[in-house]
Amino acid sequence: MAREFQRGHKAKISDLTAGTDLYVGVSIAGPGLTFDISCFGLDANEQLSDDRYFVFYNQPKSPEESIQQLGAQAGDSESFRVTLDRIPAGIHRLSFTASVDGAGQMSQIGPGYIRIVAGGEEVVRYSFTGSEFSTERALMIGDFYLKDVWRFAAVGQGFDGGLAALLKNFGGEVAEEEAAPEQQVPAQATGAPGFAPPPQAAGPAPSFGAPAQAPAPAAAFAAPPQPAAPQQQPVHSAPTMVGPLTTPPAAPYGQPPHPPQQPGPPSYGQVPGRQPGYGGQVPPPAPAPAPYGQQPAYGQQPPYGQQPAHGQQPPYGQAPGQVPGQQPAAAGAGLAAALQPYKEAPTGARWTPQNQQLMRVDLSMGGQAVLARQGSMVLYQGKVDFSYKGAGFAGRIVGNATGQEMQLMRCTGRGQVFLAETGAHLHAIELQGDGICVSAENVLAFDESLQHEVRRIEGHGIPGGALFTMQFQGSGTVIVKTHGVPVVLPVTPTTFADSNAIVAWSSASQVIISSQVRLRRNAYPGHSGETVNLQFRGAPGNFIVVQPYEV
Repeated sequence: MAREFQRGHKAKISDLTAGTDLYVGVSIAGPGLTFDISCFGLDANEQLSDDRYFVFYNQPKSPEESIQQLGAQAGDSESFRVTLDRIPAGIHRLSFTASVDGAGQMSQIGPGYIRIVAGGEEVVRYSFTGSEFSTERALMIGDFYLKDVWRFAAVGQGFDGGLAALLKNFGGEVAEEEAAPEQQVPAQATGAPGFAPPPQAAGPAPSFGAPAQAPAPAAAFAAPPQPAAPQQQPVHSAPTMVGPLTTPPAAPYGQPPHPPQQPGPPSYGQVPGRQPGYGGQVPPPAPAPAPYGQQPAYGQQPPYGQQPAHGQQPPYGQAPGQVPGQQPAAAGAGLAAALQPYKEAPTGARWTPQNQQLMRVDLSMGGQAVLARQGSMVLYQGKVDFSYKGAGFAGRIVGNATGQEMQLMRCTGRGQVFLAETGAHLHAIELQGDGICVSAENVLAFDESLQHEVRRIEGHGIPGGALFTMQFQGSGTVIVKTHGVPVVLPVTPTTFADSNAIVAWSSASQVIISSQVRLRRNAYPGHSGETVNLQFRGAPGNFIVVQPYEV
């Protein structure tokens, strides 16, 4: 029986089926709308670094055919064949998307779904409706992603713009080209492949492919049936994927001139002011540029790439604010280019780092609340409720006695919350039944589904008789904050860490107080300055996280 997923649900493929040869069916329809359903094969940075792994109407399979677009069949608007054990090592995520071809928006669609079929049996289905979206023209439906093993996530995230916007979001470049010749149009619409089921199977489904679905009455939102003819796959006017553009760096100011050339226009890269003249005469050298940070003298041009000072005229023929050697930028292009590096990171996951110090959580994914440190919210979008999360009398007593008290707020609703605190570096750690120990001081936020409690580290010669930490277990994500970029080390019998620098460690690790214990720094002349050291032991696979900072 197929498992019904909600938005944000994730599971290992091995927990759904033992097979690796999978059928992926997508159903989406709306009145008067047509859709482009595609699969993006992304690298570890979630970028389309190889355009051959953009599988769509004009490129129906990847080079080794681990991803194949099969066309409409078995009641699905579009279908794919995914062979996980043949996907190259450089591909870490398969994102299945749908975009409106022409006018329209996702709020107009009726009930749709993405389903996975293995061995002729449907193993998982994620359903969605147009009421979950508004003016978006594209939809990221579901992902296969590699995290030690292949997993599936129900995404269901709307996206502004169409197919071209999705390409740019994944690091691609769109380029308009002429209509392709007819022989390049995929011929998959002429019939379903031999291994896939017909729309109405008379017998049991084959080992691979989707089980046949009985035809349902046409709904008001359903698209009119299309004949199985080549015109079902028209030559779209949409742009084709090409590799990302890279702009060659400009030659630095002061680069030596090129070897002597024939009389002609000055070549790029020569020393400013030293231009070979026509007829072989060279004008006298221009005054040297002013030192960095100093305004040029009257009548002197600023160095290459430096804007003229306030009130100073730019060189003849150059527009104000224009860099020499470049064409004038279109109105507004400079501002857009300046802000481009700081745009919001694309959606598609419940927790998404915007940069090293800012984390966004989408409360509408996963359907559960988030507990965050009070005052850590810097921005939110949508309808979000914030409430005080008390630890109770017993919790306050334990927190005060152990130093592991956390002042938390509970975030619920449907929207996105941005979290940060004092510019600390933030790291999302996803737990799937395992555990991690983190000092309460280093916890910024976590999913309410996680169990957390104070854990005691026994030791002698320490005030209070022990050290304490917070232990998180279950399925969910905890956001850990550090001072600077931490280092993660495997646990060995000779692994020691300063208790003031340790951030977290795997809960299966055994922690022992080092015999070289000092109660305070500078206890006596010649003291090393180190306080409590912890020794870690454990089986292979355990780890510790240490920050370049001592609290």
